[in-house]
Amino acid sequence: MVMVRVRVILTLTLVYLALMANLAPLNVLMGLLVATAVTFLLPGGNHDWQMSWRSWPAANWAFVRYVIMLVIDLVVSGVQVARIVLSPKMSIRPGIIAIDSQTSSDLATAFSAHAITLTPGELVVEIDENGIMYTHCLDVEQAAIALAAAQQERRELLEKIFS
Repeated sequence: MVMVRVRVILTLTLVYLALMANLAPLNVLMGLLVATAVTFLLPGGNHDWQMSWRSWPAANWAFVRYVIMLVIDLVVSGVQVARIVLSPKMSIRPGIIAIDSQTSSDLATAFSAHAITLTPGELVVEIDENGIMYTHCLDVEQAAIALAAAQQERRELLEKIFS
């Protein structure tokens, strides 16, 4: 459990320093203090994922790729929703589709559902005990294809992050 906290503290400190863009010693110390406080505020106990030092660089790189993918999805989906809303002819077919999370971790399923919900025009309304995410979409036909492909990529990245 200690190694998990150390890895989380180091990762959060790196994120803090990247956001602050200031490597002054006091800022590094502040980043360590904030990261340590955050890790102790998080619930401890049994996690369904374990972290190892060997997988740390690959997991962090997968996390960076995941964030980039999420930002791109947000921008593209935002433009698509704006186009739908501003179009004089609202050619949408709203509905709910089922997406299998295909993850071995509840945490990875939660991250995946969060990423889907963040993108405009899509909202996870329920996750069943088998990891099936029921997602409301503005256009069922377009979303079914796009979400399945995006979920596959998300799953691969999340498995690397939480392995």
